[in-house]
Amino acid sequence: MAGRTGTRKRKTRETNIDLELTIDGGGQSRIKCGLPFLEHMLELFTRHGLFDLKVRASGDIEVDDHHLVEDLGICLGQAISNGLGGKAGIVRYGFAQVPMDEALVNVTVDLSGRSFFVYRVKLPAKKVKNFEVQLVEEFLRAVAFGAEMNLHVQMLYGKNTHHIIEGIFKALGRALDAATRIDSRVVGVPSTKGKL
Repeated sequence: MAGRTGTRKRKTRETNIDLELTIDGGGQSRIKCGLPFLEHMLELFTRHGLFDLKVRASGDIEVDDHHLVEDLGICLGQAISNGLGGKAGIVRYGFAQVPMDEALVNVTVDLSGRSFFVYRVKLPAKKVKNFEVQLVEEFLRAVAFGAEMNLHVQMLYGKNTHHIIEGIFKALGRALDAATRIDSRVVGVPSTKGKL
């Protein structure tokens, strides 16, 4: 199963995205989307999930960052799903709890083929530099629905907005790494339905 890769291109009147995710990667990233904070968070996701991620994206950020952030989430989610194919042999579930200085967050995923998103995070600030932090929730929701997975994100505590968000992206990478791993004991998919 080495080299499982998902790609996604999306071009609308608002965004133009070319994304490639290698699930069995080594933590390498080449990300350019014009939103430095999001680029940094995606680098953390990639490194801690041991994926390889290439992103070339642009959007109408002179209007608002929302369109580009949401569409990047959709594309990343769809690339995860595309890269997993029929999901034969995967672990399916993944969980990671990550501290980042004073902050502690956990992320739990189920690659079930059913979309659901829970976000229990209260960020202290409205922005990190120029990035509106409410867009983190929009991005993660788009990933969950693009990948057709359950995604639960919970902040246990924290004071620094950057640290909390950084913990979320690191934990997302680690949880997805665990869920996408191949378990040689699994015959077909890990579901009594026979399909995910």
